[in-house]
Amino acid sequence: MEKTKLTAKDFSSNLPVKWCPGCGDFAILNMVQKTLAGMGLAHENYAVISGIGCSSRFPYYVNTYGFHTLHGRALPVATGVKLSKPELSVWVVTGDGDGLSIGGNHMLHAIRRNIGLKIVLFNNRIYALTKGQASPTTQPGTKTKTTPLGAIDYPFNPARFAVGLDCTFVARGLDNDIPGTSAILERAAKHNGTSFVEVLQKCVPFTDKEFDPLKDPVAREDLLLRIEHGKPLVFGRNKDKGIVFRNFRPEIIEFKSGGVPKEVAVYDETNAEMAYLVSGFTQPEFPVPVGVFKETRKPSYEELYYDQVASVGNTKEHELESLLAGPDAWEIK
Repeated sequence: MEKTKLTAKDFSSNLPVKWCPGCGDFAILNMVQKTLAGMGLAHENYAVISGIGCSSRFPYYVNTYGFHTLHGRALPVATGVKLSKPELSVWVVTGDGDGLSIGGNHMLHAIRRNIGLKIVLFNNRIYALTKGQASPTTQPGTKTKTTPLGAIDYPFNPARFAVGLDCTFVARGLDNDIPGTSAILERAAKHNGTSFVEVLQKCVPFTDKEFDPLKDPVAREDLLLRIEHGKPLVFGRNKDKGIVFRNFRPEIIEFKSGGVPKEVAVYDETNAEMAYLVSGFTQPEFPVPVGVFKETRKPSYEELYYDQVASVGNTKEHELESLLAGPDAWEIK
């Protein structure tokens, strides 16, 4: 397919963007528009599908095909789009509530099938559009409209959820980390199979300070673990802390900056077991990991589907009319 030269601005619909000033969604929108332009495909080669929530306004703001569906139902609609038009680059924009609560079962099976969807999950740890109820990722102790005494549910870790389901591409980024998250989205766009990208993003009215420590120029290097394939798991302002694994248990060690001990683990994004362990890191015990946790290859659902269709050929054996008229059909009177 011949590449089309477009810019991020070409992927703006020019409709008024109705998000709160300062919302992290703006940065994610800009990064996705830039990613779409960088793929070199024409507008009509994209489809952006969403459910319900602040993030789900997304299809209105990108100059592509789009579908604003029902709460939690973006993935089955996107599956239909991808199977009917496998040549399309199909993006699913969802949130922690839309994608992991009412839409959680669809998320599970989309990942299980390895269908070629680019799933971007905006995680602000709250139901924002409906004004501040606890979501599946709300942290314990958080006071919300539905947990006035503090949340007592154990929260989902979206990235670990996806790794545990053997998703073939799993990553996490931050809304204000433009270089890092843009690089993740570019890789997700090129992946063959399901891409799952969690983006931690602020909600100004309800979780305004939620991720501030991870974005503070001074504190963040002690709190973030930037994972990269083939690189040692090192963090800290002075790059003097590392992750080691002893009997499959991760530990933090400290060392003098300038030299990394051999016992510090080197990250391997093709190693599902390592990805599962690292994606489970949470504060305060461990730094919060960002980057690509896992990328592996296996045939996508649409590839297997069309291979099966081709193998059937023009036979009438599997047509609905033949099946209904066959000996296995029951007639109830």
